[in-house]
Amino acid sequence: MGKITVTDNCGGIEGLKVIVPSVFGDARGYFCETYNFNDFKEADIDCVFVQDNQSSSKKGVLRGLHFQIDFPQDKLVRVISGEVFDVAVDLREGSRTFGRWFGVTLSAENKKQFFIPRGFAHGFLVLSDHAEFCYKVTDFYHPNDEGGLKYNDPDIGVKWPFDLVPESELTLSDKDQKQPSFAEYRKERGL
Repeated sequence: MGKITVTDNCGGIEGLKVIVPSVFGDARGYFCETYNFNDFKEADIDCVFVQDNQSSSKKGVLRGLHFQIDFPQDKLVRVISGEVFDVAVDLREGSRTFGRWFGVTLSAENKKQFFIPRGFAHGFLVLSDHAEFCYKVTDFYHPNDEGGLKYNDPDIGVKWPFDLVPESELTLSDKDQKQPSFAEYRKERGL
């Protein structure tokens, strides 16, 4: 059926890709393929996804910045209802863009997807009243393998759209309120 359009100039960070599927619409609504192994392989995304996850969040919820320590995952994320600002931070040791971030707005309306390879921290901020977020991953969930960074760490400098959702109105988990700084992360890893 339809092909995908892939943008891999994501702030100059190698490996990140924004994917836009072909959408076929008429008076009844629309149809699109959200994942086709052959199309994704042609776009150099040839990993095997083993688990699909979905979350629901209200406006102002910020989840992240999360990563897996010993069982890293490639992720393919999208929004099926609402709108989020999605962020990836390069934590690949030796990468020329180590510590840099890239963000993209994902929504049910724009149907964009974001491919985040293993070795990145990931998070998102809900911009709409409600959002449903879906993601495919290449390894199973390991509950004792979670790492994280402060969402507002000045050394990383993510420019969250606080003009749309003021920082004073964020909802964070207890875990995300206590995440370490980027400097603490680097010290722990000997970087």
